Amino acid sequence: MIVREVREGFVLIGQHDHGLVAGEIARHWGRRPQPSPSTVYAIAQHDLGWQELDGSVIWNDETGRPHDFLDYPPEPKVRAFAAALDLLEERDPYAACLSSMHYATLMQGSEDEAEVRFREAENLRQQRLRRDLPDEDVEILEHGLRLLKLCDGLSLFLCLNEPGREASHPPPYPDGLVLDGEEYVPEWVDERTLRVRPDPFVGTFEVELPYRVVGRDGQGLSGGRLELRISG
Repeated sequence: MIVREVREGFVLIGQHDHGLVAGEIARHWGRRPQPSPSTVYAIAQHDLGWQELDGSVIWNDETGRPHDFLDYPPEPKVRAFAAALDLLEERDPYAACLSSMHYATLMQGSEDEAEVRFREAENLRQQRLRRDLPDEDVEILEHGLRLLKLCDGLSLFLCLNEPGREASHPPPYPDGLVLDGEEYVPEWVDERTLRVRPDPFVGTFEVELPYRVVGRDGQGLSGGRLELRISG
């Protein structure tokens, strides 16, 4: 769950919905090397494991807000991730390997027992999948991972910052939104349009983002769908 605080409570955006937006960013990527169809699919589906978890809101009593993707309890989280990666492996082994690499890097350095077990199991999955993938797929995995993280970061920026307002949340990755030595900077142009500089896209495109709003008492208030434009 992505959680953005507003005056009346909290805007909640499902992780998988955010992932689908990341996939649209990858689909419209215009710079070379352009992503393969399996890379685009992996980026769109990389948060599939959150879909079931985000069906209900779990309140964090310590922070007084819903649990988000940063502080969600590890044990149910890694179980859901592993199940989603199993499903992805059946559909597209390259996409499963790329998504597994992404999760393993996010949990790098964690000492939580569940996350350590998950990371070790995913490292074994990656070794097995790399042995079976065609050489040309193995060769593009690392670049695919960097593109996944860039598209993920751009989509997170879109979700965490109120459209049309000055950004209150910087891009989520500490090294910035960088690919092949180029840093990409997102900014809101108006209440519907996010611009990324330098322009990496093939044209301007539209995305939709479902959301719901809960009050500070945890009660649902409203919901809807953001219709946004992404441009270069």
